[in-house]
Amino acid sequence: MGGLPYPPSMSLYAAYAGNLDARLMTRRAPHSPLRATGWLNGWRLTFGGEQLGWEGALATVVECPEDPAAQVFVALYDLAPMDEESLDRWEGVGLGIYRRLRMRVHTLDGETSAWVYVLNGYEGGLPSARYLGEIADAAESAGAPHDYVMELRKRPC
Repeated sequence: MGGLPYPPSMSLYAAYAGNLDARLMTRRAPHSPLRATGWLNGWRLTFGGEQLGWEGALATVVECPEDPAAQVFVALYDLAPMDEESLDRWEGVGLGIYRRLRMRVHTLDGETSAWVYVLNGYEGGLPSARYLGEIADAAESAGAPHDYVMELRKRPC
């Protein structure tokens, strides 16, 4: 498999929402550097689990076979083992809010495999304006294309 090499003791994690912001990730996973950015092709960003969040629906990604041009912008982090547990806690894995899913990420250096957090809930519901703004700001700080960021900012909330 081509792609980005990373130390065997590190997991490659693809962030698509607030964790796109490298400054935020230095607090949540201080031993896990940003590696690159890329795209989940054939997937789309959506929201669900409105009853699970404090301020509305939570971000997740879903496969989009009906639209093969769909894409989600991601930041790839080399997640150190000492940060995995704390990030899992932050994302509510132990509470059953999110689970991990491994998928292909397309980068400028080729394809690689990484895991993402996927919501354990049905799609539907609206995010809060604050939450959606944080995601758009994080995408912008990670270098997402302007049109991607603007689409986030125009989403209903």
